[in-house]
Amino acid sequence: MSWNPVMNKFIEIKNEFHKRMGYITYDMDGKKTCLDLWVECLNNIKPINQYPEYTDLLSILELNQNGQFLLLRYGQYSDIYNGEVDNSGEELWNKYDGFYRECDVKDIRKMFECFKKQNINFVELLFTQYYILNPIYEELFAPMLDNAEKIARYNNYASVNCMCGMAFEKYKALTYPYPSIVDKIEKYGCDPKQLHHILRLKDFIERYCNGESYRTILIPKNKDMLLDIKSNYHYELEYSKNLAKETCEWIKQYKQEYMENNPLEINTEAKDVMEKVMTNLITFSIKNEVCRNE
Repeated sequence: MSWNPVMNKFIEIKNEFHKRMGYITYDMDGKKTCLDLWVECLNNIKPINQYPEYTDLLSILELNQNGQFLLLRYGQYSDIYNGEVDNSGEELWNKYDGFYRECDVKDIRKMFECFKKQNINFVELLFTQYYILNPIYEELFAPMLDNAEKIARYNNYASVNCMCGMAFEKYKALTYPYPSIVDKIEKYGCDPKQLHHILRLKDFIERYCNGESYRTILIPKNKDMLLDIKSNYHYELEYSKNLAKETCEWIKQYKQEYMENNPLEINTEAKDVMEKVMTNLITFSIKNEVCRNE
């Protein structure tokens, strides 16, 4: 599933067309793209207009097609480049519960809350070599990168709970037919990527609890097997389901035993670093804004 909800909806429409019609076509009709025609065709199936949501969601998008490639922009909802409707961006981004949002701009304090919850998806950002950081904040944010290992072990209980929770989320998603993976479900009966995640989390939690550095844990020891599952899946469905279930249960038991035999540890140094950096960033931003408006 993509991070972009609009793309996910496109894939859903394509899969629904294929399911109902039994084939897929990328033909155009004048200015109508294949996506327009898919929706039009679906709504012509009796009873008529079964898919009004698709029509509404696409109504403000400007679509162009080249072969099997679709380009969309929100041109009809802006006065930029002679958009046909002059409406505020805020109205667009709030429309349909934020459906058109490609990303969210959040209060930076929320990001620090995520670090404290020890979610792997956020903590690992402190270890990447590839990031974009506003130069004016680079020096202020640097202590977060310098203390990445301490922050990654800010709360050991939160960490293992998060890893266990993620494993069971992946297990739930293993056979769920999300629009973007319907083809995999139809072909294999499951999404191999979810099994890949579950097995990686088993490797992750064990090495974390054994005290290995977070940076090295991010590179799995069973990398070749995981890549084989993800890109060259060749297992029976029942085997995969059983393997996923057994691995999740193992992770759950391992987490429970760890928490029974190890006390809660809150790294106060990491806490101080996060709170200081957050305070300095907010203070700098406010002063910068005040000075700019004087």
